[in-house]
Amino acid sequence: MEVVADGAAAAAVLHPLRLKILDALRDPDSASGVARRLKLPRQRVNYHVRQLARAGFLERAGQRRRGNMIERRYVATARSYVLSPELLGRMGLEPGATHDALSAAHLLALVSRAHADVARVLHRADQAGKRLATWSLSCDLRFESPEQRAWFADELRRALMDVVDRCASPAVDGAGAPAPGRLHRLVVGVYPIIDQAQDDRP
Repeated sequence: MEVVADGAAAAAVLHPLRLKILDALRDPDSASGVARRLKLPRQRVNYHVRQLARAGFLERAGQRRRGNMIERRYVATARSYVLSPELLGRMGLEPGATHDALSAAHLLALVSRAHADVARVLHRADQAGKRLATWSLSCDLRFESPEQRAWFADELRRALMDVVDRCASPAVDGAGAPAPGRLHRLVVGVYPIIDQAQDDRP
């Protein structure tokens, strides 16, 4: 996975045809080969391949002879790409913009910050040749009433605070300075999802 945090690079890849070309080049191929598969003019595909390579989304993958021609082959630099929320700058959501823990805006802001945080530290880990240590959990659950949902939220908060108090070290020392150890961030959110099984029922 590769995180796109540069505005120019994002602008270069956010083009419908370039996204198709990038997907086609998950495995090495030439611009001509991609053009044949997509049934598009070779010159058009070749132009976009050059732009993707210039922006760093494609790299050389050798060459091959086809008739009297030598075709350069390219391959995508990653299997998947993620756009960093930092691309929006000050226009992006900030958790401090709202303190309403029950609002969708606050949840989106937390998720956006987590997205940016993980992207940033993942880039540093890649540069250092190290594996990033993370942990995540996801599950689907159902509530039959607002009261049950509120009860769940209160019990989950109590349980989490108990685990944090028992199993983690303080983030700061008595003087307010950073305490020893690696600082981590925990984000928990619950939100409604579309029940696909119900939507598909006749």
